[in-house]
Amino acid sequence: RSLVVVHFWAPWAPQCAQMNEVIAALAKELTQVTFVKLEAEAVPEVSEKYEISSVPTFLFFKNSQKVDRLDGAHAPELTKKVQRHASSSSVSAGSNDSAKEDLNVRLKKLINAAPCMLFMKGSPKEPRCGFSKQMVEILNKHGVSFSSFDIFSDEEVRQGLKTYSNWPTYPQLYVAGELIGGLDIIKELEASGELDTVCPKAQNLEDRLKSLINKAPVMLFMKGSKQTAKCGFSKQIIEIINSTGVDYETFDILEDEEVRQGLKTYSNWPTYPQLYVKGELVGGLDIVKELKESGELLPILKGEN
Repeated sequence: RSLVVVHFWAPWAPQCAQMNEVIAALAKELTQVTFVKLEAEAVPEVSEKYEISSVPTFLFFKNSQKVDRLDGAHAPELTKKVQRHASSSSVSAGSNDSAKEDLNVRLKKLINAAPCMLFMKGSPKEPRCGFSKQMVEILNKHGVSFSSFDIFSDEEVRQGLKTYSNWPTYPQLYVAGELIGGLDIIKELEASGELDTVCPKAQNLEDRLKSLINKAPVMLFMKGSKQTAKCGFSKQIIEIINSTGVDYETFDILEDEEVRQGLKTYSNWPTYPQLYVKGELVGGLDIVKELKESGELLPILKGEN
């Protein structure tokens, strides 16, 4: 029942080593808290499940439920969160109010995590109740672009959202942060023809990939971001591009499974990172290394070649 803090780290990230020192100090001070280190790249399925897109990231668990997270090397914030969660084990009326406020902030973030959010039992690929299954089928039939949250994965969200939205059952569909309703209301909207005007349409995957590839003159599809690479190959290619001084944008393929798989087929290139200039594939790390050695990389990045 005590607090467990999990540190997702990487051996190549110096900020992780700094945060380990902070954890060591906290562990001495707060003996009732358990601290665990997980190498993010060594457990990709866990990292993806908990949406670990950068290191260090800290997850907080109580009673086997995730209750909080912190992204980045923020020692004061980590200390504050650990102390707060550790002390809230001795529940008082005041800490109950603050926990309720924290939950409402979290629920609001989840509801606004995508233009169209579905809170359901299970996932769109594997719904775990008939109502959720019907809801997914209707949304897919109408080409609605939506993200989902499995309420079985978080009991706090499951119970809290019923109170927050004043809606006692699941699934629940939100558009632009506003509750639309459950299955019956979605069926009514479908029957009246209003569903197509209420919910945002999914973009064709090929059009979406083209749009992403052309988002900037130089686009890098990688694991992580230019601030925090999440694999050695992505880290190397960023260092090479940074050395040219050319401006570029990145897309984290760990954040979007559809893009991650679809781009491999679209570009006929099976691995990441992938570098594009003016919508054209240049290649991966090996090709970028060769171009740098031959002196061709800078002119290509500038669109001169």
